[in-house]
Amino acid sequence: MTDSVKAGRREVETSHAARVIFSDAALTKLDPARHYADVAGVMVPHVREHPLALHSYPQGAGGPGYFVKDRPKHFPDWVPTVAVPKREGGTIHQVMANDAATLVYLAGQNVITPHLLLARADQLERPDRLVFDLDPSTERFDEVRATARLLGDLLEDIGLAPFAMTTGSRGLHVVTPLRRTADFDEVRAFTREVAEALVAEDPDRLTIEQRRNRRGERIFVDIGRNAYGQHAVAPYAVRPRPNAPVATPLRWEELDDEDLDPQGWTIQTIGARLADGGDPWAGMGRHARALGPAQKALARRAS
Repeated sequence: MTDSVKAGRREVETSHAARVIFSDAALTKLDPARHYADVAGVMVPHVREHPLALHSYPQGAGGPGYFVKDRPKHFPDWVPTVAVPKREGGTIHQVMANDAATLVYLAGQNVITPHLLLARADQLERPDRLVFDLDPSTERFDEVRATARLLGDLLEDIGLAPFAMTTGSRGLHVVTPLRRTADFDEVRAFTREVAEALVAEDPDRLTIEQRRNRRGERIFVDIGRNAYGQHAVAPYAVRPRPNAPVATPLRWEELDDEDLDPQGWTIQTIGARLADGGDPWAGMGRHARALGPAQKALARRAS
C-alpha cells in the first residue's frame, strides 16, 4: 500500500504505509510521516540548513537501526544536501531538512529519527549551539531534572541562555544557542570545562567518565556531541521506542514538575501540547551569545 501526505506544496508518497512500525502504540509507517508534516512549522526553524544524520529502521522501531550520512543516490533532486568534508579525508553529501516535504520524505524512507549536526551549512566548522546530554544510569529522573537546573544556573551565571529538551529516551538535553564566533575545538574545550565545574559541585551524583562501568549510578554529563561531524537528536524528532516518544523542547520551569517524563510526549500527544502552548523554543536564536565572554566568566568563577 502506498499513501501520500500533504507537506507544503508537495504530496509526498509513503510506500508500505500500513505496515506497523511501533508495536505498543500500533502505529504504522504513515504515522511518523504525518507527524513530521504536522510539526514541520516548529521543527524546521531548529534544523534548517543543518546537515542531518538519518537514523533509519527498515524493520520498524523494534528492529536494528543504522545511520545514513551520505545522501542515497535514489533521493529526489528536491531534497537539499550539503557537501561535508570528513576530517579523515573525502567528502560526504548530507541531507538538510529545510521544509516539511523533506521531513515527510525521510520518514517514508524508514528514517524514524533525524539527528542534526550543530553547525549550519555555510560555516560547518562553527557551531550555532552547544549541547549537554544528561544521561542517567538509573531511572531516577528527578535527579536528572535537578542536574539540568543546576547546569542552567551555571550557564546563566556565565552569561549563556539554557534551554531544556526531553530526549524521548531516558535523559535531558540542555542546549545553549551560540553566535558563530568559535570553532568546534574551542566549543568542545569550553563544554568540558563547564562539565567539570558542574561535576565538582556534586561529584557523588555526577560524572564525566566515558566508561559505563566506572560511572556507577551517577549521571553522565556527556559533551561528546560538541565536535565536528557529531550530531544530536533534533527537536520534535520521533525516537525508535515502542510507544513512539518525541524529543520535546520544554519551558524551563517545567523542570520543576515532578511528573515530567523523558518520554512524556508521543506522536499521538505532541499535537495537543503544541496547540496549547506553541513551541517553547520559538525565537531561541535571539538568545545566542558569543563564547568569548562566557569563557572569561567561567575562568573568573573558577579562580
